[in-house]
Amino acid sequence: MFSKILIANRGEIAVRIIKTCRRMGIATVQVYSEADADSLAVEMADEAVLIGPAPAAQSYLLADRIVDAVRQTGAQAVHPGFGFLSENAAFARRLQAEGIAFIGPNPEAIDAMGDKITSKTFAAAAGVSTVPGHMGLIDTPEHAVQIAREIGYPVMIKASAGGGGKGIRVAHSDADMAEGFAAVKAEALNAFGDDRVFLEKFIENPRHIEIQVLGDKHGHVVHLFERECSIQRRNQKVIEEAPSPLLDAATRAAMGAQAIALAQAVNYDSAGTVEFVAGQDKSFYFLEMNTRLQVEHPVTELITGVDLVEQMIRSAAGEPLAFAQDDLAIDGWAIESRIYAEDPYRGFLPSIGRLVRYGQPEEGEQDGYVVRNDSGVREGDEISMFYDPMIAKLCAWAPTRDAAIDGMARALEDTHLEGVGHNVPFLAAVMHQPRFRSGQLSTRYIPDEFPDGFHGLPPSPHQQHILIAAAIAMNEIQAEQDGDPSDRTDWIALIDRTPHGVSLSYDADEALLLSFTGGGEARLTEIDWRPGLPQFRAELDGEPFTAQVRRVADGFIIRHRAAQARVRVLRPQVAELYARLPERQPADTSRLIQSPMPGLVVSVAVTPGQEVKAGETVAVIEAMKMQNILKAERDGVVKAVGVKAGDPVAADDVLVEFG
Repeated sequence: MFSKILIANRGEIAVRIIKTCRRMGIATVQVYSEADADSLAVEMADEAVLIGPAPAAQSYLLADRIVDAVRQTGAQAVHPGFGFLSENAAFARRLQAEGIAFIGPNPEAIDAMGDKITSKTFAAAAGVSTVPGHMGLIDTPEHAVQIAREIGYPVMIKASAGGGGKGIRVAHSDADMAEGFAAVKAEALNAFGDDRVFLEKFIENPRHIEIQVLGDKHGHVVHLFERECSIQRRNQKVIEEAPSPLLDAATRAAMGAQAIALAQAVNYDSAGTVEFVAGQDKSFYFLEMNTRLQVEHPVTELITGVDLVEQMIRSAAGEPLAFAQDDLAIDGWAIESRIYAEDPYRGFLPSIGRLVRYGQPEEGEQDGYVVRNDSGVREGDEISMFYDPMIAKLCAWAPTRDAAIDGMARALEDTHLEGVGHNVPFLAAVMHQPRFRSGQLSTRYIPDEFPDGFHGLPPSPHQQHILIAAAIAMNEIQAEQDGDPSDRTDWIALIDRTPHGVSLSYDADEALLLSFTGGGEARLTEIDWRPGLPQFRAELDGEPFTAQVRRVADGFIIRHRAAQARVRVLRPQVAELYARLPERQPADTSRLIQSPMPGLVVSVAVTPGQEVKAGETVAVIEAMKMQNILKAERDGVVKAVGVKAGDPVAADDVLVEFG
């Protein structure tokens, strides 16, 4: 077994690898860019080596820097995590030539399966069912349009070296194809250093189901069942679960057998994932094989009890698998929510900045469920524009799917973030949806269920009671601390502008009793809050809850799961005056093109005085390896241009103004 491993990655996966290495008694070396000098992974590792500036192309993607760090520290093996060099066969061969173990599959397997074009050709030759498409390389937009017409729209444009949802667009027309082809090539070159692109038919209303495989260097391969990864946005997985609510035992066995046969055909000898696109009728087609550890591997670990990072290390060290297929079984259900620094209220666009607050849920056994939180950042850390915007992978395990969903909803309640936009309210909304709970999933789930984008959810009647109870309790506690208790029992709670009458009293146990004018009563106990705390914890009628709270001038901003509101606790006569106040009208921004996210200006396509038609490209903004093309929403003449290529911009900065 290795005594020292170098981790050629960053963020939460680097932290994840360090934890397993610590448990195995293996020392770790963490490489880092200038942007990650103060990262959690650097703090946790036994040694750390600076390998270059912030851009990945100048640090994490440079094999020479990684090899130099190995030589400098005497590490015997490299774990590449996922992304960066994890599926780079040339890097694996380079390590092999240097006498350094690569904790991943052999280079030949990476060549055969790691490239999406080669893997599909290989799978088709091996008799594996594949999605119709054009497996050859495409060089020009005109060629792409011609092939797309032959395949039939809609068509997926995919980077051959792609991964992590980067370098993928769906084209529904010739115009989409021409524009999307150029964008995918640019994204692929930027993210992977490889701009090769291919096309395949886009299957409507599909499900994304993948099989985890594990092999050793002695010819043994097993599968660890499936993960359902259908909840996606921009082709990036957001919520995953294991097992899949779609599969029956026969389909699971068939997919597993096909995945094993494919892995054995290339002498696969590490952790890998065979991805399938599945129809609602349980038909399935080979999509690609990821020759690395997957982001969503924790849900598989939770239902099998197998540490996949440990197994990768043992395989790389030459150890045979310690278990056979018959030794593996599914235990319970696990769900993973990817917590991203992105703003769901702005179309899930990246949000960069400092994590001013980061309250994490307690890990381990809870009341009927288990929480696991894989995170690579701490409170106070910077979310950089140079890398993926992931903050954490929050997982919940329980004996049943319903219990796992309920556990995830509670864990999300206990997650508190400030300083960057984040998708926790959106994740909480999905956990409450009847369709999600029914297991009727598809990769179109988000556009189907949120066709106009995500704007939060209105509070349910139960959540209204939570918002009112929290606001009244905080109002009482604040008044008591200020030495100004009113001893008033009748209040009006305004949720945004809607009044709710409520009377309060205390019972013999000092529990807060609420009686609502509209009907109903509630008992608030176990209150855990003091002025200044960003979370209000309590039990309402014996049911625990956590709300995110912020004091404002005349009340509180309170969020419980996906419902957020401004709540004011007022005397009845004051509430009457509030009802007469006019609503503030939003500013007219129809003449402005504003940046939807913080990032860098890639290009500006217009100049002052230029006539622009609706739909024409005005500017391109890039952040976290993603390009966002901004278009004119109506015809007009450009009055002013406020930025140029290379300028950094914040969300809502004015880029172009029309006259």
